[in-house]
Amino acid sequence: MRSYCALYVDAGYLLSSSATRVTGTSLRGGVRVDHQALIERLLAQVEDDSGLPLLRVNWYDSGGNVNGAPSSSQLAIGMLPRVKLRLGRLSPAGEQKGVDLRLGLDLVTHARNRIVDVMYLLCGDDDLTEAVEEAQGHGVQVILVGVPDAEGRPHAVARHLQREADGLILVDTAAIDDTVHRAPPFEPRPAAAGPVPDPALDPIPDPIHDPTPGPIPGPGHVPDQVAASTEAPCPSPADLAARPRPAGGTAPSHTSTSSSSSTSTASPMSSTSPTSPTSPTPSRAASPDVARSSLVYSSTTGRSSEPHLPAPLEATPEQIEEVCRSVIRTWRASATEAQHQALFAGRPTIPSDVDRALLMDLSARLGVYEIIESDRLTLRHRFWDVAEELVGRTTS
Repeated sequence: MRSYCALYVDAGYLLSSSATRVTGTSLRGGVRVDHQALIERLLAQVEDDSGLPLLRVNWYDSGGNVNGAPSSSQLAIGMLPRVKLRLGRLSPAGEQKGVDLRLGLDLVTHARNRIVDVMYLLCGDDDLTEAVEEAQGHGVQVILVGVPDAEGRPHAVARHLQREADGLILVDTAAIDDTVHRAPPFEPRPAAAGPVPDPALDPIPDPIHDPTPGPIPGPGHVPDQVAASTEAPCPSPADLAARPRPAGGTAPSHTSTSSSSSTSTASPMSSTSPTSPTSPTPSRAASPDVARSSLVYSSTTGRSSEPHLPAPLEATPEQIEEVCRSVIRTWRASATEAQHQALFAGRPTIPSDVDRALLMDLSARLGVYEIIESDRLTLRHRFWDVAEELVGRTTS
């Protein structure tokens, strides 16, 4: 029986890491790729490394259209000889779904059926480590293929995955430099004669419900209906705290704080329980035990208790600043006018591809696989400050 090798490509890793090498950021939209030439170079490299003919290139990516349907470029990739297109889908939040699972299942199934003898895995995701181990258990060699960074080291390949694999090779740098290029700057079309109304600034009147619209209210305007319903404002927590407590130290009932002229409406989820006059309810703020309470033990489902964990690595403000500026400059260079307008219109939601590039770039700079939550929040908050500086708002 003739032996074969096969190449399993995580397209997200390949293209994002190649973009990092070319532009300094993992934003896939910042590069243009000659997919056919790149795949042919990868195919030749693994055949030369293994000394075996290549059975097939398995190309894994999330579908570029709605419901995981392939984009035009993905359809072209699927039509290439000896290329199998394996697509997942994008969630509403822009996250890949089903891609890693497809890849892992294929590794195990092909190894169990002895379809190939040597598997080349172009990926860096630690989530595939168990699938690699399972494939090895069926007598198949699994060799990682990493994308080199500017220093010639494998970019964003998990150490755990490297440790379990049978070897690691790097994609030929010339193959990337010849087929992956910086995206050309967007050239706006000539402006149309006359001003174009902006729906965000000049809302279109509704002739049915508002046949004679008046002036647009300012930001401080309060509709009459709302003003009428807010004549008796709800007391603030400070007002409630300043009121005298009933004798016995019991907390005042919520129903007694309403004015006699206003109607109290109870929530369906709320209820009032009677309080015995001989058993007053103690105040939580006055209890010293409550004030001194602290977390004694906590665990997370699926994780063992580790009382002596190393302190998480935190990003410096300089690292966060560098990542934000690099991603925004790359995005701005090729973004269309519509994308510029949509960026701030969708605030605070960052476009999924941009957000993914921010996290991947910061992870690469820190040399860690997971970014702590505080760094994620700081990174996304700083993104908008830098975006306003480098891009500028298109609407006021």
